[in-house]
Amino acid sequence: PWEPAPDNPVLSHRSTDSPIQCTGHADLVEAADGTWWMLLLGTRPRGYFPGFHVLGRETFLTPVEWVDGWPQVGPVRESHPAPAAWHPVAPQPGRDDFDAAELAPYWISPRRRPAGSWSLDERPGVLTLHATGNSLDRPGHTFVGRRQQHPECRVEASLEPGNGRAGLSVRIDEAHHYDLEIAGGEASVIARIGPARQCVARRAVGAGPLVLGVGVRTEPLVTATGEDLPGLRAGGPDAITFTVDGEELAALDGRYLSTQVAGGFTGRVIGMYVTEGSAGFDWFTYAAEPTR
Repeated sequence: PWEPAPDNPVLSHRSTDSPIQCTGHADLVEAADGTWWMLLLGTRPRGYFPGFHVLGRETFLTPVEWVDGWPQVGPVRESHPAPAAWHPVAPQPGRDDFDAAELAPYWISPRRRPAGSWSLDERPGVLTLHATGNSLDRPGHTFVGRRQQHPECRVEASLEPGNGRAGLSVRIDEAHHYDLEIAGGEASVIARIGPARQCVARRAVGAGPLVLGVGVRTEPLVTATGEDLPGLRAGGPDAITFTVDGEELAALDGRYLSTQVAGGFTGRVIGMYVTEGSAGFDWFTYAAEPTR
């Protein structure tokens, strides 16, 4: 029979100032060396209370000790000494030149990737995307991306726009995304938030290839007095910047692409798309930036 632990809840970050919140959905694991661990989910909100989290519900590991037959869970931190029986997974590469026969497993698309919407064979070393007739606001569009895994990061991709309408998108879902779009010799930054859709910046560009960039940076916290207080971490919110060939077109408030606005716990995905015609991407890079 089940009985409640005398110190329930054994795991909770509620009403604390911990940078990790929404902890739960945990499993107890005994390692090969006899140590016990708790594998759990949590979020890392940024900005002022209640905070905004953009990476989805992430996986954390924390040590457990048994006291009088009950688990005592240690504090959940962003890093811990690794268990003795540790088998680290190789990190995802920061650059893809699309030279392989298949897309790597870290490349994802909403729902199922439409058949015929992408190819690595048409032009070796180039990811060619073909439009399906759907915009980014509707299911079934052509999008290939990877998850934003760090609070601050930088993404770049080389685009040969051809006759297409293509670019980079930072998305939560069809109703919440920021797009850097190239079409007809023009670069545009478009924001879709709920029912609203607006082009916030536009300028002429060459025929390509073009280097498109997306940067995510954490904004510093500002006190009521404007003072820089010792020990106050740069907690956000974040800003998302868009560049073409290194020149910034726009910087948008990242809070609109967060769980608190869009709902869900899946986090952002940053990737390549085409909504008209076809376009080629020669390479794609993802780099974590040091959190300030």
